[in-house]
Amino acid sequence: MTRKPPVNDVNDDGIEISKPKTWAVGVPGITHSMIPALELMGVSRTVKTMTAINQKDGFDCPSCAWPDPTKRKALEFCENGAKAVTWEATPVTVPSSFWTQHSVADLLTKSEYWLGMQGRLTEPVYKAAGSDHYRPIGWDAAFAIIGAKLKSLESPDEAAFYTSGRASNEAAFSYQLFVRAFGTNNLPDCSNMCHEATGLAMDEAIGIGKSTIRYEDFEQADLIIIMGQNPGTNHPRMLTALEEAKQAGASIVSVNPLPEAGLMRYRNPQQVSGVLGTGIGLSDQYLQVRLGGDMALLQAISKRVLDAEAANPGTVLDHDFLTQHCSGLDELKEHLSTLDEREVLEATGLDVEEIDELAQRYLAADRVIVTWAMGITQHKKAVPTIKEIMNLLFLRGNIGKPGAGASPIRGHSNVQGDRTMGVWEKMPQKFMSALEAEFGFTPPAEHGVDAVTAIRHLDEGKIKVWVALGGNLVAAISDTAVAERAFSKLELNVQISTKLNRSHAVVGQESIILPTLGRTDIDIQKSGAQFVTVEDSVCAVHASHGRLTPVAPNLLSEVAIVTRIARAALTDTRGIDWAGFEDDYDVIREHIANVVGGCENYNDLVRQEGGFILPHPPRDSRTFLTPTGKAMISVNELERLERPAGRLLLQTMRSHDQFNTTIYSMNDRYRGIKNGRQVIFINPLDIAELNLSDGDLVDVHSEFSDRIDRVLPRHRVVSYPTARGCAAAYFPEANVLVPLDFMAEGARTPASKSILVRLEPSRSGATVPTSIASEPVGSTATRA
Repeated sequence: MTRKPPVNDVNDDGIEISKPKTWAVGVPGITHSMIPALELMGVSRTVKTMTAINQKDGFDCPSCAWPDPTKRKALEFCENGAKAVTWEATPVTVPSSFWTQHSVADLLTKSEYWLGMQGRLTEPVYKAAGSDHYRPIGWDAAFAIIGAKLKSLESPDEAAFYTSGRASNEAAFSYQLFVRAFGTNNLPDCSNMCHEATGLAMDEAIGIGKSTIRYEDFEQADLIIIMGQNPGTNHPRMLTALEEAKQAGASIVSVNPLPEAGLMRYRNPQQVSGVLGTGIGLSDQYLQVRLGGDMALLQAISKRVLDAEAANPGTVLDHDFLTQHCSGLDELKEHLSTLDEREVLEATGLDVEEIDELAQRYLAADRVIVTWAMGITQHKKAVPTIKEIMNLLFLRGNIGKPGAGASPIRGHSNVQGDRTMGVWEKMPQKFMSALEAEFGFTPPAEHGVDAVTAIRHLDEGKIKVWVALGGNLVAAISDTAVAERAFSKLELNVQISTKLNRSHAVVGQESIILPTLGRTDIDIQKSGAQFVTVEDSVCAVHASHGRLTPVAPNLLSEVAIVTRIARAALTDTRGIDWAGFEDDYDVIREHIANVVGGCENYNDLVRQEGGFILPHPPRDSRTFLTPTGKAMISVNELERLERPAGRLLLQTMRSHDQFNTTIYSMNDRYRGIKNGRQVIFINPLDIAELNLSDGDLVDVHSEFSDRIDRVLPRHRVVSYPTARGCAAAYFPEANVLVPLDFMAEGARTPASKSILVRLEPSRSGATVPTSIASEPVGSTATRA
C-alpha cells in the first residue's frame, strides 16, 4: 500500500543537527532512493520506473540535465533522480473534495513540502474573481476562459508566457510559436535565473553559449576544475564521470566556499568498492574560496600562466591556437601585469601557496576542463567571471580538443533544449526569419521581458495575464515580498502543472490550474503513442518515452494544452495546424527541422539509438562565430566584495532532499541536518567574532543601498566549516533577502550567492543547543 499525503504541515520543532559527512552516496544513497519510492509508489510501479530512467528506450529523468553515457547501466539514475521520479510518478492524487476543504488562503499557509506531497493534479480547477476557492472545471470551459481573456487584452504584451525546464522540445517549440503568433516575445524562462550569465559570457567569447565538451571528454581530461557547484546533491551522476576520470589519471580541484561531501569522496553504489569499501577520493585540492572571489582566483591563475611563459618563452602558452583562433592576448597581458596580489588574497580568502598549487596543476595538464554551475552564475560579476574561465582555457588551447573545454552544468532536464527551441525573450534574427519562412507570418520584432522585468511589469499592472508552462516562479525568483505582491495583481493566472506549489496559492483575480502528463506518463494521441525529445548539458538530443499509465484518464499532455490554448486564443490561427500538432508530434518535429539550426532531418536523428549531438563549431572545428571570427580574450576589471565588520556574505543553496523549489523531505543529510530547514551555516570563528553561539536563533537582515529591511526570521545558527566571512541558507526561503534588482550585470540573473547580511538575536527565540560544531576544512585536510 502506498503512503497517504500528510495532513499536518512540517516545522523545525524536531530538528537534529550532526557533523557533516565527508563522503557521498554508498549504501545510504540506495536506501534513501528506494524507501521513498516503495512507500509512495509500491513495488511494481517502482520497478517499472527505476528500470526505465535514462534508458535509451525509456524516459529522460525530469531532474537535472546531466548527460547520458553511450553505454548505459541497468540502473542509470541517481538518488535525487529517483526522488524526482517518485515525486512525479506517485499514484497519490488530489481529490475533487480537496478544493472544497482548502481555500486559497489556507494554501498560502502551507509549505512547499506539504503542497507537493498532496499528490498529482488530475482535473482543471478554476478560481473565479471574488472567490477564495478553486473548483473543478471542464477542459473546454477552462480553455474558453483563457482564450477570451487573452483576446480581450489591448496589447499582446499585456500577457507573459513563462517556461520551466521540464517542458519537452515539442512543447517548447509549440509554445513559443503560439506566443509569437499571438504577437509578443514575452517568454521569460527559468534560464533567466540560472545560466543566463553563462550564455551571455560564452556567446561573447566563442559565439555560442553552450558547453564545449562531450560526455567522454571527462575521462580524457588531465585536470578537472569544479567551480561553484555541488554535484553530490544537484547532479549526482556526475560523480561517476569524475570517478572514471580519476581512474584514468585525472586530477580534480574543487573550488567552493562550502566543503561538500560529493566533492571529497564517492562511494559508487554499483561498485563493490563503493558498497563494502571506502570508494574513491575525488578532490586532490579543495579551495574554499570566499563568496565572490572566483574571478580574482581565475585572474591570479592566468597571471601565473603568463608569468611562466615570460620566464620560459614559447614553452607554456599554446601559441598556434592563440595566433590562429584568438584575439585580445596582448591586452590581457597588460591588464594582468598590474594585478594586486594582496587584493587577490583578500578577495579569495586563500593562501598564496594554495593559488600557486592550482596554477602548477594547470600548467602541468595538457587537457583541462573547467565545469561550473550557479555558484558562479548567481553573482553580480558572474559574466566577467565566466569570461575569465574562458580566458584561462584559451591560454593553453583548452577549447576544441578531446578532454578539454568549458562545461557549464544545467540544473533542469531540458532547460537548454527549451532555449534551442526558441523559448527566449530575444531570440536572434536568424531564428525569427526561419520561423517567418516556415509559417508565413512576421514574428514580433521588439524583445520581450525576462523573469525579473516580468515581475516589475506585473507589479506595475503592465502584464495582466500570466501563463506558466511548468515551474514555480513566485517561489523561485528573488525578492519574495515583491514577487508575491506582483502576482496578486494579475487578472488571470494560468499554471500548467503536475503537482501543487506556491504559484497556485499566490493568485490574482482569476486563476486556473491545468493538470498535465509528466515525463514518466504514456502519451496517447490520435496517431498513437507519442514520444518527446530533450537536450542535455552537452548538446545531446534524444527521445523520451513515458512508461506509466497516467494517474487519471482525462489528463492532457503539455503539447495538447498548448495547442488548445492557441486555438482558443488566436483569432487568426496563422494557417498553423494546431490540431495536427496535438495528433502527431512528428508534425511538430518536421517544423523543428526546418526552423532550428542543426536539427535538419530531426525525426530521423532522434530515432537513432541514443539520439544525436547538435553541431557546436568551437568544439567541432575551432570555428568561432563571433564578429571577428576568433575567440575573444577579454579584459575584466576586478571588483572585490566588501564585507564590513560584523557582517557576513550569504549564499542561498539547495538542501540534499530538494530539486529547485520542490522539497522532498526536511533533511540535508550530507550537511548533518535532519527534520528542519530554518538554519544558517556559519564558520565557528565567525560565530565567536559575532558574539553568537552554536544553536542561537537569529533574524537574518540583508543590507542594500535601498535601505529596505528584508528579513529571514528565526534561523538557527549552525557551526559549519564554510569559508571565513561566508554563510549559507536554504533556497527558496532565503530569497526574501535578495532585492529584485540585485542581478548579474548584463545577464540579469538574481545574484543570490553574494548577499551582505547582519544577524540579530531572534525576537522570538533563545539558544537551542542541538548543533555539533565541526572544525574548518582546509585544502590539505580534504584531500583524499
